[in-house]
Amino acid sequence: MTPEQIAIVESTVARVEERLDAVAAGFYVRLFADAPETEAMFTRRPDRQREIFAAELHAMVLLIRDHPEFVRHARRLGARHREHGVRAAHYRLAGPHLIGALAAELADDWNDDTEEAWRLAYSLLSETMMAGAADAACDQNSST
Repeated sequence: MTPEQIAIVESTVARVEERLDAVAAGFYVRLFADAPETEAMFTRRPDRQREIFAAELHAMVLLIRDHPEFVRHARRLGARHREHGVRAAHYRLAGPHLIGALAAELADDWNDDTEEAWRLAYSLLSETMMAGAADAACDQNSST
């Protein structure tokens, strides 16, 4: 990601910061409509799940310029997601739904540059989370 793309991602979240719950709700509506089987992975109350999602999204965007801390946090997040049954295919499913939810919330402020920046940010996040999940699986296998 370029510094300009990082700035786009940061400014996007700043513009929707008060509406991150709506972004999270839109994400889950899209995800569950496309892949109903994923709904079983989310055992918390829907309002609490949206709150957690919004907080993690906000945290990851705040960390994106601090690459070592971003990587540490994303890898831990990936390991936790693995415990809930999240696998690589789920990350591929989730990306377009996050981007769709953001685009819907930003409406006229969404453009091709914003979409490209978010695609790259999501790719960086999901790849790093999957690496954390893979490390957790290796650690679990080596301890058994």
